[in-house]
Amino acid sequence: MTAAPAAGRKLPLVLRNRAFGAVWLGQVLTQAAVRMFQVGVSWWLVAYAVSGGNGLASGLFMAVSTVPAVALAPVVARAIGRFAHRSVLRTAAGAAAVAATALAAWAYASDLPIAAAYAATLALATCQAFFDPCLTTSVPELVDDEDIEAATGFELSTQSLASLGGALLGALIVDGAGIPGLAAGCAAAYAAAALLIATVRFRTPAGAGDDAEAGEAAGPRTLRQVLAGLPFVRAILICFTAANLFTTAVFVIMPLYTKSVLHGDGATVALLEASLGTGTLIGSFTGARVPGRPTAVGSACLGAMALALAVPGLFGSRPVIAGALAVTGWCVGVIGVRFVALFQRLVPAADKPAFFAVMQAVLGATFPVASLLFGLLGDHLSARTLCLIQAAGLVPAALALALLREPAPAVETPGPGAQAPVPAGAAAGGAR
Repeated sequence: MTAAPAAGRKLPLVLRNRAFGAVWLGQVLTQAAVRMFQVGVSWWLVAYAVSGGNGLASGLFMAVSTVPAVALAPVVARAIGRFAHRSVLRTAAGAAAVAATALAAWAYASDLPIAAAYAATLALATCQAFFDPCLTTSVPELVDDEDIEAATGFELSTQSLASLGGALLGALIVDGAGIPGLAAGCAAAYAAAALLIATVRFRTPAGAGDDAEAGEAAGPRTLRQVLAGLPFVRAILICFTAANLFTTAVFVIMPLYTKSVLHGDGATVALLEASLGTGTLIGSFTGARVPGRPTAVGSACLGAMALALAVPGLFGSRPVIAGALAVTGWCVGVIGVRFVALFQRLVPAADKPAFFAVMQAVLGATFPVASLLFGLLGDHLSARTLCLIQAAGLVPAALALALLREPAPAVETPGPGAQAPVPAGAAAGGAR
Protein backbone atom coordinates (compact mmCIF):
# COMPACT_ATOMS: atom_id res chain seq x y z
CA MET A 1 0.00 0.00 0.00
CA THR A 2 2.92 2.33 0.55
CA ALA A 3 4.94 1.36 -2.50
CA ALA A 4 2.97 3.49 -4.96
CA PRO A 5 3.22 6.75 -3.02
CA ALA A 6 6.90 6.16 -2.42
CA ALA A 7 7.48 5.63 -6.11
CA GLY A 8 5.41 8.70 -6.93
CA ARG A 9 7.53 10.85 -4.68
CA LYS A 10 10.58 9.90 -6.74
CA LEU A 11 9.11 11.41 -9.88
CA PRO A 12 10.11 14.97 -10.80
CA LEU A 13 7.78 17.60 -9.37
CA VAL A 14 6.44 18.58 -12.80
CA LEU A 15 5.26 14.97 -13.35
CA ARG A 16 3.72 14.19 -9.95
CA ASN A 17 2.04 17.60 -9.63
CA ARG A 18 0.04 18.16 -12.80
CA ALA A 19 -1.07 21.68 -11.90
CA PHE A 20 2.50 22.81 -11.34
CA GLY A 21 3.59 20.95 -14.46
CA ALA A 22 1.09 22.83 -16.62
CA VAL A 23 2.08 26.21 -15.19
CA TRP A 24 5.75 25.25 -15.55
CA LEU A 25 5.23 24.51 -19.24
CA GLY A 26 3.36 27.80 -19.62
CA GLN A 27 6.30 29.58 -18.03
CA VAL A 28 8.72 27.90 -20.44
CA LEU A 29 6.66 29.09 -23.39
CA THR A 30 6.18 32.69 -22.27
CA GLN A 31 9.75 33.27 -21.16
CA ALA A 32 11.15 31.56 -24.24
CA ALA A 33 8.95 33.79 -26.39
CA VAL A 34 10.02 37.04 -24.76
CA ARG A 35 13.69 36.04 -24.81
CA MET A 36 13.45 34.94 -28.42
CA PHE A 37 11.87 38.27 -29.32
CA GLN A 38 14.49 40.32 -27.46
CA VAL A 39 17.47 38.49 -28.94
CA GLY A 40 15.95 38.35 -32.41
CA VAL A 41 15.03 42.03 -32.63
CA SER A 42 18.32 43.10 -31.07
CA TRP A 43 20.20 41.16 -33.76
CA TRP A 44 17.85 42.54 -36.45
CA LEU A 45 18.65 46.09 -35.37
CA VAL A 46 22.42 45.51 -35.36
CA ALA A 47 22.66 43.43 -38.53
CA TYR A 48 19.83 44.61 -40.76
CA ALA A 49 17.81 47.63 -39.71
CA VAL A 50 20.34 50.25 -38.55
CA SER A 51 23.41 51.20 -40.55
CA GLY A 52 24.94 53.69 -38.07
CA GLY A 53 24.66 54.00 -34.31
CA ASN A 54 23.55 50.40 -33.96
CA GLY A 55 24.91 50.27 -30.42
CA LEU A 56 22.49 52.98 -29.29
CA ALA A 57 19.60 51.40 -31.21
CA SER A 58 20.18 48.00 -29.62
CA GLY A 59 20.72 49.50 -26.18
CA LEU A 60 17.56 51.58 -26.39
CA PHE A 61 15.58 48.52 -27.45
CA MET A 62 16.79 46.50 -24.47
CA ALA A 63 16.08 49.44 -22.18
CA VAL A 64 12.50 49.71 -23.42
CA SER A 65 12.00 46.00 -22.81
CA THR A 66 12.65 46.43 -19.08
CA VAL A 67 10.90 49.72 -18.34
CA PRO A 68 7.44 48.21 -17.55
CA ALA A 69 8.75 45.92 -14.78
CA VAL A 70 10.17 48.98 -13.02
CA ALA A 71 7.55 51.61 -13.75
CA LEU A 72 4.54 49.38 -13.12
CA ALA A 73 5.73 47.68 -9.92
CA PRO A 74 3.03 49.26 -7.67
CA VAL A 75 0.30 48.48 -10.22
CA VAL A 76 1.54 44.91 -10.59
CA ALA A 77 1.61 44.40 -6.83
CA ARG A 78 -1.98 45.63 -6.45
CA ALA A 79 -3.21 43.49 -9.34
CA ILE A 80 -1.56 40.33 -7.99
CA GLY A 81 -2.91 41.02 -4.50
CA ARG A 82 -6.46 41.75 -5.70
CA PHE A 83 -7.18 39.32 -8.53
CA ALA A 84 -6.98 35.53 -8.79
CA HIS A 85 -3.48 34.56 -9.79
CA ARG A 86 -4.66 32.21 -12.52
CA SER A 87 -6.62 35.07 -14.09
CA VAL A 88 -3.60 37.38 -14.01
CA LEU A 89 -1.34 34.77 -15.60
CA ARG A 90 -3.87 33.79 -18.26
CA THR A 91 -4.69 37.41 -19.14
CA ALA A 92 -1.02 38.40 -19.38
CA ALA A 93 -0.20 35.49 -21.70
CA GLY A 94 -3.30 36.08 -23.81
CA ALA A 95 -2.63 39.80 -24.21
CA ALA A 96 0.96 39.07 -25.26
CA ALA A 97 -0.35 36.62 -27.87
CA VAL A 98 -2.62 39.32 -29.31
CA ALA A 99 0.24 41.87 -29.44
CA ALA A 100 2.63 39.41 -31.13
CA THR A 101 -0.05 38.39 -33.64
CA ALA A 102 -0.68 42.03 -34.57
CA LEU A 103 3.05 42.59 -35.07
CA ALA A 104 3.34 39.47 -37.25
CA ALA A 105 0.44 40.62 -39.44
CA TRP A 106 1.99 44.08 -39.84
CA ALA A 107 5.43 42.67 -40.66
CA TYR A 108 3.97 40.26 -43.24
CA ALA A 109 1.95 43.04 -44.90
CA SER A 110 4.75 45.62 -45.23
CA ASP A 111 8.21 46.62 -44.09
CA LEU A 112 8.21 47.00 -40.34
CA PRO A 113 9.23 50.42 -38.96
CA ILE A 114 11.74 50.36 -36.15
CA ALA A 115 9.25 52.25 -33.97
CA ALA A 116 6.80 49.35 -34.31
CA ALA A 117 9.41 46.91 -32.98
CA TYR A 118 9.96 49.19 -29.99
CA ALA A 119 6.20 49.44 -29.36
CA ALA A 120 5.83 45.67 -29.60
CA THR A 121 8.57 45.00 -27.08
CA LEU A 122 6.97 47.53 -24.74
CA ALA A 123 3.67 45.65 -24.96
CA LEU A 124 5.24 42.22 -24.48
CA ALA A 125 7.39 43.46 -21.59
CA THR A 126 4.29 44.92 -19.91
CA CYS A 127 2.57 41.54 -20.06
CA GLN A 128 5.69 39.82 -18.73
CA ALA A 129 5.91 42.36 -15.89
CA PHE A 130 2.62 40.97 -14.60
CA PHE A 131 3.35 37.33 -15.43
CA ASP A 132 6.71 36.77 -13.73
CA PRO A 133 6.07 38.06 -10.17
CA CYS A 134 2.58 36.57 -10.22
CA LEU A 135 3.97 33.15 -11.06
CA THR A 136 6.58 33.37 -8.29
CA THR A 137 3.88 34.43 -5.82
CA SER A 138 1.69 31.51 -6.93
CA VAL A 139 4.17 28.75 -6.11
CA PRO A 140 2.64 28.00 -2.64
CA GLU A 141 -0.78 27.69 -4.34
CA LEU A 142 0.51 24.91 -6.59
CA VAL A 143 2.85 22.81 -4.41
CA ASP A 144 3.11 21.55 -0.84
CA ASP A 145 5.41 23.31 1.62
CA GLU A 146 8.05 20.58 1.43
CA ASP A 147 8.20 21.03 -2.35
CA ILE A 148 8.84 24.79 -2.31
CA GLU A 149 12.59 24.44 -2.82
CA ALA A 150 12.08 21.94 -5.65
CA ALA A 151 9.47 24.21 -7.25
CA THR A 152 11.79 27.19 -6.95
CA GLY A 153 14.58 25.22 -8.56
CA PHE A 154 12.28 24.25 -11.43
CA GLU A 155 11.03 27.82 -11.78
CA LEU A 156 14.53 29.28 -11.98
CA SER A 157 15.85 26.48 -14.17
CA THR A 158 12.83 27.06 -16.40
CA GLN A 159 13.91 30.65 -16.86
CA SER A 160 17.32 29.35 -17.87
CA LEU A 161 15.84 26.70 -20.17
CA ALA A 162 13.46 29.19 -21.75
CA SER A 163 16.21 31.76 -22.18
CA LEU A 164 18.44 29.09 -23.70
CA GLY A 165 15.84 27.98 -26.22
CA GLY A 166 14.56 31.46 -26.97
CA ALA A 167 18.00 32.97 -27.36
CA LEU A 168 19.14 30.08 -29.53
CA LEU A 169 16.18 30.52 -31.89
CA GLY A 170 15.86 34.32 -31.90
CA ALA A 171 18.78 35.30 -34.12
CA LEU A 172 18.45 32.18 -36.29
CA ILE A 173 14.77 32.87 -37.02
CA VAL A 174 15.54 36.47 -37.93
CA ASP A 175 18.26 35.33 -40.35
CA GLY A 176 15.89 32.76 -41.90
CA ALA A 177 12.35 34.15 -41.66
CA GLY A 178 12.78 37.76 -40.61
CA ILE A 179 10.64 39.65 -38.10
CA PRO A 180 7.35 38.17 -39.43
CA GLY A 181 8.46 34.64 -38.57
CA LEU A 182 9.82 35.76 -35.22
CA ALA A 183 6.57 37.46 -34.21
CA ALA A 184 4.46 34.52 -35.39
CA GLY A 185 6.47 32.09 -33.31
CA CYS A 186 6.12 34.28 -30.24
CA ALA A 187 2.36 34.58 -30.76
CA ALA A 188 1.98 30.79 -30.93
CA ALA A 189 3.99 30.31 -27.73
CA TYR A 190 1.98 32.89 -25.78
CA ALA A 191 -1.34 31.48 -26.97
CA ALA A 192 -0.35 27.94 -25.96
CA ALA A 193 0.70 29.20 -22.50
CA ALA A 194 -2.63 30.95 -21.98
CA LEU A 195 -4.51 27.75 -22.85
CA LEU A 196 -2.37 25.66 -20.49
CA ILE A 197 -2.89 28.02 -17.55
CA ALA A 198 -6.64 28.08 -18.19
CA THR A 199 -6.75 24.33 -17.42
CA VAL A 200 -5.12 24.64 -13.97
CA ARG A 201 -6.85 24.92 -10.60
CA PHE A 202 -5.03 27.00 -8.00
CA ARG A 203 -5.51 26.32 -4.30
CA THR A 204 -5.27 28.43 -1.16
CA PRO A 205 -2.00 27.59 0.66
CA ALA A 206 -2.09 26.70 4.34
CA GLY A 207 -1.85 29.77 6.56
CA ALA A 208 -2.58 32.18 3.73
CA GLY A 209 -5.98 33.05 5.15
CA ASP A 210 -4.50 33.97 8.51
CA ASP A 211 -1.83 36.10 6.86
CA ALA A 212 -4.42 37.82 4.70
CA GLU A 213 -6.64 38.59 7.70
CA ALA A 214 -3.67 39.96 9.60
CA GLY A 215 -2.73 42.07 6.60
CA GLU A 216 -6.24 43.47 6.31
CA ALA A 217 -6.34 44.27 10.01
CA ALA A 218 -3.06 46.14 9.82
CA GLY A 219 -3.99 47.89 6.59
CA PRO A 220 -2.28 47.55 3.19
CA ARG A 221 1.50 47.71 3.31
CA THR A 222 3.37 49.73 0.75
CA LEU A 223 6.36 48.36 -1.15
CA ARG A 224 8.65 50.52 0.98
CA GLN A 225 7.14 49.14 4.19
CA VAL A 226 7.63 45.57 3.01
CA LEU A 227 11.34 46.11 2.39
CA ALA A 228 11.72 48.17 5.58
CA GLY A 229 10.76 45.06 7.55
CA LEU A 230 13.46 43.01 5.82
CA PRO A 231 16.68 45.03 6.29
CA PHE A 232 19.12 42.27 5.45
CA VAL A 233 17.16 41.29 2.36
CA ARG A 234 17.02 44.95 1.38
CA ALA A 235 20.81 45.23 1.62
CA ILE A 236 21.23 42.16 -0.56
CA LEU A 237 18.88 43.55 -3.18
CA ILE A 238 20.90 46.76 -3.25
CA CYS A 239 24.13 44.80 -3.82
CA PHE A 240 22.64 42.81 -6.67
CA THR A 241 21.00 45.86 -8.17
CA ALA A 242 24.44 47.47 -8.41
CA ALA A 243 25.84 44.27 -9.90
CA ASN A 244 23.02 44.12 -12.45
CA LEU A 245 24.14 47.46 -13.85
CA PHE A 246 27.09 45.55 -15.31
CA THR A 247 25.90 41.96 -15.70
CA THR A 248 22.85 42.81 -17.79
CA ALA A 249 25.01 44.78 -20.21
CA VAL A 250 26.05 41.42 -21.67
CA PHE A 251 22.85 41.37 -23.73
CA VAL A 252 23.88 44.61 -25.43
CA ILE A 253 27.54 43.69 -25.77
CA MET A 254 27.07 40.21 -27.29
CA PRO A 255 25.56 41.33 -30.64
CA LEU A 256 28.13 44.13 -30.93
CA TYR A 257 30.97 41.73 -30.08
CA THR A 258 29.71 39.19 -32.59
CA LYS A 259 29.63 41.69 -35.42
CA SER A 260 32.80 43.71 -34.71
CA VAL A 261 35.19 41.16 -33.16
CA LEU A 262 34.05 37.69 -34.24
CA HIS A 263 32.60 38.86 -37.56
CA GLY A 264 29.87 36.28 -37.12
CA ASP A 265 26.19 35.94 -37.98
CA GLY A 266 23.02 34.93 -36.17
CA ALA A 267 24.44 31.45 -35.54
CA THR A 268 27.32 32.98 -33.57
CA VAL A 269 24.91 35.04 -31.48
CA ALA A 270 22.94 31.87 -30.85
CA LEU A 271 26.11 30.04 -29.74
CA LEU A 272 26.99 32.74 -27.21
CA GLU A 273 23.44 32.99 -25.91
CA ALA A 274 23.26 29.20 -25.66
CA SER A 275 26.48 29.11 -23.64
CA LEU A 276 25.13 31.66 -21.19
CA GLY A 277 21.78 29.87 -20.94
CA THR A 278 23.34 26.43 -20.49
CA GLY A 279 25.50 27.68 -17.65
CA THR A 280 22.51 29.28 -15.95
CA LEU A 281 20.49 26.08 -16.33
CA ILE A 282 23.23 24.00 -14.69
CA GLY A 283 23.62 26.60 -11.93
CA SER A 284 19.90 26.52 -11.21
CA PHE A 285 19.97 22.76 -10.69
CA THR A 286 23.22 22.68 -8.68
CA GLY A 287 23.03 25.98 -6.78
CA ALA A 288 21.28 24.58 -3.72
CA ARG A 289 24.16 22.17 -3.18
CA VAL A 290 26.96 24.74 -3.23
CA PRO A 291 28.39 24.91 0.32
CA GLY A 292 29.29 28.07 2.20
CA ARG A 293 27.76 31.04 3.96
CA PRO A 294 25.25 33.00 1.90
CA THR A 295 27.23 36.20 1.53
CA ALA A 296 30.44 34.26 0.88
CA VAL A 297 28.84 32.23 -1.90
CA GLY A 298 27.22 35.30 -3.46
CA SER A 299 30.43 37.31 -3.28
CA ALA A 300 32.47 34.45 -4.75
CA CYS A 301 30.01 34.07 -7.61
CA LEU A 302 30.17 37.78 -8.42
CA GLY A 303 33.97 37.61 -8.34
CA ALA A 304 33.97 34.60 -10.66
CA MET A 305 31.61 36.43 -13.00
CA ALA A 306 33.98 39.41 -13.09
CA LEU A 307 36.87 37.15 -14.14
CA ALA A 308 34.77 35.31 -16.71
CA LEU A 309 33.38 38.48 -18.28
CA ALA A 310 36.90 39.91 -18.61
CA VAL A 311 37.95 36.98 -20.80
CA PRO A 312 36.28 38.25 -24.02
CA GLY A 313 38.14 41.54 -23.51
CA LEU A 314 41.46 39.69 -23.70
CA PHE A 315 40.80 36.78 -26.09
CA GLY A 316 38.76 36.59 -29.27
CA SER A 317 38.39 32.82 -29.60
CA ARG A 318 34.82 31.53 -29.90
CA PRO A 319 35.33 28.44 -27.68
CA VAL A 320 37.02 30.49 -24.95
CA ILE A 321 34.28 33.10 -24.96
CA ALA A 322 31.58 30.44 -24.96
CA GLY A 323 33.19 28.84 -21.90
CA ALA A 324 33.46 32.20 -20.12
CA LEU A 325 29.77 32.89 -20.72
CA ALA A 326 28.89 29.41 -19.44
CA VAL A 327 30.73 30.19 -16.17
CA THR A 328 28.90 33.52 -15.96
CA GLY A 329 25.56 31.79 -16.43
CA TRP A 330 26.37 29.17 -13.78
CA CYS A 331 27.05 31.91 -11.23
CA VAL A 332 23.75 33.60 -12.10
CA GLY A 333 21.89 30.31 -11.62
CA VAL A 334 23.51 29.58 -8.26
CA ILE A 335 22.70 33.04 -6.91
CA GLY A 336 19.12 32.89 -8.13
CA VAL A 337 18.07 29.55 -6.70
CA ARG A 338 19.72 30.16 -3.32
CA PHE A 339 18.07 33.52 -2.79
CA VAL A 340 14.57 33.12 -4.22
CA ALA A 341 13.92 29.88 -2.32
CA LEU A 342 14.66 31.65 0.94
CA PHE A 343 12.53 34.66 0.06
CA GLN A 344 9.59 32.30 -0.48
CA ARG A 345 9.84 31.25 3.17
CA LEU A 346 10.74 34.57 4.76
CA VAL A 347 8.12 36.83 3.26
CA PRO A 348 4.57 36.56 4.69
CA ALA A 349 1.95 35.42 2.17
CA ALA A 350 0.11 38.75 2.36
CA ASP A 351 3.32 40.62 1.43
CA LYS A 352 4.51 38.34 -1.36
CA PRO A 353 2.73 40.14 -4.23
CA ALA A 354 4.31 43.45 -3.21
CA PHE A 355 7.68 41.91 -2.39
CA PHE A 356 8.18 39.97 -5.62
CA ALA A 357 6.94 42.91 -7.67
CA VAL A 358 9.39 45.25 -5.96
CA MET A 359 12.16 42.64 -6.18
CA GLN A 360 11.68 42.45 -9.93
CA ALA A 361 11.53 46.25 -10.14
CA VAL A 362 14.61 46.83 -7.97
CA LEU A 363 16.73 44.28 -9.78
CA GLY A 364 15.48 45.46 -13.14
CA ALA A 365 15.80 49.18 -12.47
CA THR A 366 19.40 49.25 -13.67
CA PHE A 367 18.72 47.38 -16.90
CA PRO A 368 17.47 50.39 -18.89
CA VAL A 369 20.39 52.44 -17.56
CA ALA A 370 22.88 49.69 -18.42
CA SER A 371 21.39 49.17 -21.87
CA LEU A 372 21.54 52.85 -22.76
CA LEU A 373 24.95 53.41 -21.19
CA PHE A 374 26.68 50.45 -22.82
CA GLY A 375 24.78 51.05 -26.05
CA LEU A 376 26.13 54.60 -26.22
CA LEU A 377 29.62 53.45 -25.23
CA GLY A 378 29.43 50.79 -27.93
CA ASP A 379 29.34 53.50 -30.59
CA HIS A 380 32.59 55.01 -29.28
CA LEU A 381 34.56 52.17 -27.63
CA SER A 382 35.48 48.73 -28.85
CA ALA A 383 33.46 45.73 -27.74
CA ARG A 384 36.55 44.33 -25.98
CA THR A 385 36.87 47.50 -23.89
CA LEU A 386 33.21 47.21 -22.93
CA CYS A 387 33.87 43.68 -21.65
CA LEU A 388 36.67 44.92 -19.39
CA ILE A 389 34.52 47.78 -18.05
CA GLN A 390 31.74 45.32 -17.36
CA ALA A 391 34.06 42.99 -15.43
CA ALA A 392 35.61 45.79 -13.36
CA GLY A 393 32.19 47.07 -12.33
CA LEU A 394 31.33 43.80 -10.58
CA VAL A 395 34.26 43.96 -8.17
CA PRO A 396 32.80 46.64 -5.81
CA ALA A 397 29.46 44.78 -5.65
CA ALA A 398 31.25 41.52 -4.76
CA LEU A 399 33.19 43.24 -1.97
CA ALA A 400 30.06 44.96 -0.60
CA LEU A 401 28.21 41.64 -0.45
CA ALA A 402 31.14 39.97 1.32
CA LEU A 403 31.14 42.71 3.99
CA LEU A 404 27.43 42.39 4.82
CA ARG A 405 26.80 41.12 8.34
CA GLU A 406 24.33 38.31 8.59
CA PRO A 407 21.81 38.21 11.45
CA ALA A 408 22.75 35.97 14.36
CA PRO A 409 20.14 33.29 13.54
CA ALA A 410 22.01 32.58 10.32
CA VAL A 411 24.77 31.01 12.43
CA GLU A 412 22.50 29.30 14.91
CA THR A 413 19.94 27.73 12.59
CA PRO A 414 21.59 26.34 9.47
CA GLY A 415 20.15 23.53 7.42
CA PRO A 416 16.98 22.69 5.53
CA GLY A 417 13.88 24.65 6.36
CA ALA A 418 15.70 27.33 8.34
CA GLN A 419 13.61 30.43 8.92
CA ALA A 420 16.33 32.93 9.69
CA PRO A 421 16.26 36.06 7.55
CA VAL A 422 19.33 35.24 5.47
CA PRO A 423 19.39 35.07 1.69
CA ALA A 424 20.87 31.72 0.89
CA GLY A 425 22.31 28.53 2.32
CA ALA A 426 19.73 27.88 5.03
CA ALA A 427 16.50 26.99 3.28
CA ALA A 428 17.80 26.68 -0.24
CA GLY A 429 20.71 24.61 0.87
CA GLY A 430 18.33 21.82 1.75
CA ALA A 431 16.77 21.62 -1.70
CA ARG A 432 16.66 18.16 -3.22
